[in-house]
Amino acid sequence: MASMTLESTRPGMLAAGPDYTLEQERLARGARAVAGIDEAGRGPLAGPVVAAAVILDIRNIPDGLNDSKQLEPEERDRLYREIMRFSTVCVASASAAEIDRINIRQATLLAMRRAFDGLARSACHALVDGRDVPPSFALRGTAVVQGDARCLSIAAASIIAKVTRDRMMQRLCRSYPLYGFSRHMGYATPVHLAALSDHGPCPFHRMSFRPIRAEEPTLF
Repeated sequence: MASMTLESTRPGMLAAGPDYTLEQERLARGARAVAGIDEAGRGPLAGPVVAAAVILDIRNIPDGLNDSKQLEPEERDRLYREIMRFSTVCVASASAAEIDRINIRQATLLAMRRAFDGLARSACHALVDGRDVPPSFALRGTAVVQGDARCLSIAAASIIAKVTRDRMMQRLCRSYPLYGFSRHMGYATPVHLAALSDHGPCPFHRMSFRPIRAEEPTLF
């Protein structure tokens, strides 16, 4: 097996959007299935970090796949439905409590490992957005810088992770309406910071994150 590598960007290669080149390269080397992996929610002050692993069906790749950040909500929702219909997908998360216990980087890698391990169809290789591959499948993984803008499988995973996490935060907002989670998804917006100042954190806030953590007493 090939060791874990890092795919870097090259000048001009992002202009056309994601394609299936990286997947085809691995398939040509003998991989039976290649999964794209991405996450949503590393930066917020509240909620889980969510990871998705997606094995696309080459015969049914939805039109318009792109980095989830480049898509309007309605388009993300459409693509989410099509990806779920035609692809092999697993979504996993690491909770705010796990983030506080092991740090956000390790929690992100944990969620990615859970998603990869949970696929109903085993993948021979994983293309992982960013610079890290979970150690548990490092020998079968490639870190792809800006992967959601380069690789269709990672773009699909970014959409699944983003839509799933947004829906989780919208449900959480119904239980904790004072924080407005459905408006900012837990990010440190002025509205969210004002709610924290007025009400303090809820059980789903990340207590290790500034400005919530104990060594930042000026917030409350």
